[in-house]
Amino acid sequence: MAQETSPSSEGGTRSGPPRSGPRRDGPSGGGGSGGRYGGPPGLRRPRRKVCTFCVDKVQRIDYKDVGRIRRYISDRGKIDPRRKSGTCAKHQRMLTTALKRARLMAMLPYTADHVRGLMSPQARAMAGGPPPPKPERPPFRPAGEFRPAGAPPRPAPAPQPTAPVPPPQPPANEG
Repeated sequence: MAQETSPSSEGGTRSGPPRSGPRRDGPSGGGGSGGRYGGPPGLRRPRRKVCTFCVDKVQRIDYKDVGRIRRYISDRGKIDPRRKSGTCAKHQRMLTTALKRARLMAMLPYTADHVRGLMSPQARAMAGGPPPPKPERPPFRPAGEFRPAGAPPRPAPAPQPTAPVPPPQPPANEG
């Protein structure tokens, strides 16, 4: 491999000092090679999101304002992070507290309906839901004869009539 030399020592085509970091040519910070995010050329960095609570000059976020705070919950029932919602750190803390209080007061669900439908009854009980239904037990049968479940009961055997036994006859005298 050839050893790299500085452009000033051998009259290379580059002018100026060598660059050590990513190129920042435009407002997107990307230049032609995708910028510091890598990726294909021409890809722009997303615009910075603005905290809607700061724009509206909200001092306190009320947990009873369900229509407003519902937008900050994902479709699976999770609280959206700051990088997705664009709220500032101060309002994200207040929003999290308000969402948790609204869930506690049953104004908002903890999980989405379709997620609860996928849970097994045992998992739902572990999450604080109703206990799973207990399986039906067969009726108690005392020990004795074995009868498969679902078979009709056999009638009790009727007492057998006993035939009268004739009295023994004395031996006949021969003679």
